[in-house]
Amino acid sequence: MSAQDDWQREVFRELGGAVETAGTAGTAGTAEAAAGPVPQPQPVQPHSVQPQPVHQQPPQPPRLPPPTPVSVPVVAPELAEARGRARHGDSIPQRAGRAMRRLLLSSTAQDTAVATHTAQVIQQPITTGRQIAVTSIRGGAGKSTVAALLSLTYAHYRSDPVLTVEADPALGPLPLRLGAAEVRWSCADLARIIDPSMQITDITGYLVRLSSGGWLLPGSQGAVGAQLDVDIYRIVMTSLRRYFGTTIVDCETLPAELARTALTTTQARVLVTPATVEGLAATRSVLDWVGGVHRSLLPTTVVALTHTSPDMAVDERRAAEHLGVGGARVVSLPYDRHLAAGGQIQSALLGQATREAAAQLAAEAMDRAVSRGRR
Repeated sequence: MSAQDDWQREVFRELGGAVETAGTAGTAGTAEAAAGPVPQPQPVQPHSVQPQPVHQQPPQPPRLPPPTPVSVPVVAPELAEARGRARHGDSIPQRAGRAMRRLLLSSTAQDTAVATHTAQVIQQPITTGRQIAVTSIRGGAGKSTVAALLSLTYAHYRSDPVLTVEADPALGPLPLRLGAAEVRWSCADLARIIDPSMQITDITGYLVRLSSGGWLLPGSQGAVGAQLDVDIYRIVMTSLRRYFGTTIVDCETLPAELARTALTTTQARVLVTPATVEGLAATRSVLDWVGGVHRSLLPTTVVALTHTSPDMAVDERRAAEHLGVGGARVVSLPYDRHLAAGGQIQSALLGQATREAAAQLAAEAMDRAVSRGRR
């Protein structure tokens, strides 16, 4: 093949014409001879074919995992010695009197039947994870204490995994109440890591394992002014629901945005209020607001009436009538010396009435969470 033929091929290639293959070179030469001289192509002007600029995307840097936070102790080491001796919730005369009543009265069978029924309600089977929000109208009502009691009760009675989420990150006492020695990963950290392909063994590596058998996800490391974004909360709660049978959420106090979100997105809610006239009045206003948000929220709401001192003398029957609007249930949590002292909650040191009230509260909340899931 002549040098002229090679030049023609290059021209046709630049103009977008078909390029002949080496296998048809002989046939093409015969056709050219039969047709006569090949007409010469017109000279190509340099500006007629302009090379198109190629826009290359800059290489994306590899996605690096978030840095591992440093563990922070829940209680500073210098304060460890300041802890006093844990007290039993019932005094010695109360425990002695209860033992005598069990010997002299025939109410043991009835008490056993009530306890058995309560345990059955707590242990009822569930098909999907149930999430229960705990909030209050103001600080100091015992919100984190109630959340911890629910967590301990569910971990004791249920065989499926129990998770407690701290959605009140600003110096909340929940990790201390549950006996956590230190905290590391927070809700915001887990939201950046969690992936649908993770197994529960992967997830629990970022949680605090509790001696009660459950797990804790802290809201922060106790920093002053720490906040938890609503979007982060939604990501965490939606992603973790398929891993844990029961999730307790210790929310901010109302009317914070995160608390309002938790009230409307969980299957049941516990509203904690002090056993005072002021607390009852404010809680009734909140219940009226909850009923106005959606009529299905009140039947799945339980009010925990907490006695934070032994001198509270609210009529519990009248309080239940006033707060039991729209199907809400009221459960009274009695004063307990062990709870009032603060620190880690030890189930063995709780008063008998406190243990029974905590079990009743857990049963009421679980029953409402499961009943809502059936609707």
